[in-house]
Amino acid sequence: MITFTIALVVLIAGYFIYGSYVNRIFGPDDRKTPALTKQDGVDYIPLPTWKIFMIQFLNIAGLGPIFGAIMGAQFGTASYLWIVLGTIFAGAVHDFLSGTLSIRNGGESLPEIVGRYLGSKTKKVMCVFTLVLMVLVGAVFVSGPAELLAGMTPDWMNAIFWIIIIFLYYILATILPVDKIIGKIYPLFAIALLFMALGILVMLYVKNPDLPEIWNGFGPKYEKNPIFPMMFISIACGAISGFHATQSPLMARCMTHEKHCRPIFYGAMVAEGIVALIWAAAATYFFQENGIVDQLTGKAYSGAAVATHISKEWLGTVGGILAILGIVAAPITSGDTALRSARLIAADFFKIDQRPISKRLLICIPLFLLTFGLLFYSLRDADGFKIIWRYFAWCNQTLSVFTLWAITVYLVQSKKNFYISLLPALLMTLVCSTYICIAPEGLSLPQEVSYIIGGSCTFIALVWFIVWFRNRRTAL
Repeated sequence: MITFTIALVVLIAGYFIYGSYVNRIFGPDDRKTPALTKQDGVDYIPLPTWKIFMIQFLNIAGLGPIFGAIMGAQFGTASYLWIVLGTIFAGAVHDFLSGTLSIRNGGESLPEIVGRYLGSKTKKVMCVFTLVLMVLVGAVFVSGPAELLAGMTPDWMNAIFWIIIIFLYYILATILPVDKIIGKIYPLFAIALLFMALGILVMLYVKNPDLPEIWNGFGPKYEKNPIFPMMFISIACGAISGFHATQSPLMARCMTHEKHCRPIFYGAMVAEGIVALIWAAAATYFFQENGIVDQLTGKAYSGAAVATHISKEWLGTVGGILAILGIVAAPITSGDTALRSARLIAADFFKIDQRPISKRLLICIPLFLLTFGLLFYSLRDADGFKIIWRYFAWCNQTLSVFTLWAITVYLVQSKKNFYISLLPALLMTLVCSTYICIAPEGLSLPQEVSYIIGGSCTFIALVWFIVWFRNRRTAL
C-alpha cells in the first residue's frame, strides 16, 4: 500500500504544482470566451464552472479509467507509474491545452485546431480520422453498460432491450441543446462515479491488502505481453487519451472565463487519473486473491466481471448497485458526447449552421446509421466487439499524437516552453507506431522488428520537427 499511497499523493500534488506551471505558460486573461461572444442556445451556452467540471469529468471518464486500469493492472505496479506520470505530464497537458486552444480560437473542434497548426491536408485527414473514432466510441460504449444493466434487471430486460434504450438516449443527447439533458443529468452521474471511486478507495485502506511494491519489481506481473507498448494502449483514459481532445472543445463553448481552464481541463484529467489508480490497485488485489483466469469457466476475468465483483463485495448490496450504476453511466455519457462531438466536427468542417434542428438531423442520421451498423456487427460476431475495441484503442492514442504535435507547433509559434508537449508527443508517437506493428490486429511483426520500426518513426518525426523549427527560426 505504500507505493499506492505515494502514487495517490503525487497525483494530487501534480495538479497544484505542474498544473500551475502549465497554466502560467498558457497565460489566461480576461478576454471574452466563445460562450459569451457566440451564444446560440444549442452548443454555445454559459454554464456554472462546477457543472462544466462534472460534465468534462464524465465526458472523458468512460470505460477507460475502470476497465482499462483493470487490464493494465495485469502488468503489476508498472501501471501505477504510467497512470501517475502519464496523467501529470502528458494527459492533463494534452487536455488542458487542447481545451484552451479551442477557447482561444472561437470554440473550434479538434480537426479545426489541428488544421490551424499542422496544415489543411492534416485537417482533412483528422476530420475523417476523428469522425471514425467518435463512431467507434458510440458503438463500443453501448454493449458494456447494456450487459451490466441486463444483469441487474428482470430477464425480459435483456442486453438488446438496454441497447435500444441507450441508443434512443444517444439520439436525444446528440440533437438537443447541451443544457437540456447533458447539463442536467451529467452532474448526478458524475457524483455516482465519484462515490464509487471514493468507496473503493476507503475500502482499500480498510482491507489494507498486501499489494506489491514498486521496489519489488513492476512487471510483467500477470500479463504475458510486453509492457511496452501494450500497457500504454490498455491504460489510455487513465493516463492520456486522444478522445479527450474531442471533448474539451464541447466545454470550451460553455466556459465564461479562461481562469477556469486549469480546474476544468487539467483538474478533470487528474480526477480521472485518481479513479484509474484506485481501480488499478483494487484489480491488483483481486488478481492476487483470485488469479487472472476464472477457474470455473477457464476464461480470463473481464473488466466488467472484476468491477462488478469488487463493487458488490466491498461496498455491500446498496453501495455495490450505486457503484455499478456509476460504472454504467461513465461509458454511456462518453458515448453520447462522442456522437455530439461528431456532429459538431462535421458541422464545422462543412460550415453547417446547427441552430435549426433540421440541420442537426442532416448530420446526425448518417452518424446514427453508421454507429448502429458497427454495433450490429459487434453483436453478430463473437470477436466483433474485441476487434472494434482494439482498433478504437489504437485510434484513440493516435489521435493524441496529432493533438500533441499541434500543441507543440502552437507553443513554438507563441514562443513558449514547447517541451511540455514535445516530449509526450515523441513518447506517444513511439507507442502508437510500435503498437500497430506488434499488435495481432495490426501488422503482427516480431517484437524486435516492431521496436526498430517504432523507434525509426519517432526519430523521423523528431528530425522533421527540428528541421521545421530551424527553418522557422531562420525565417524570423
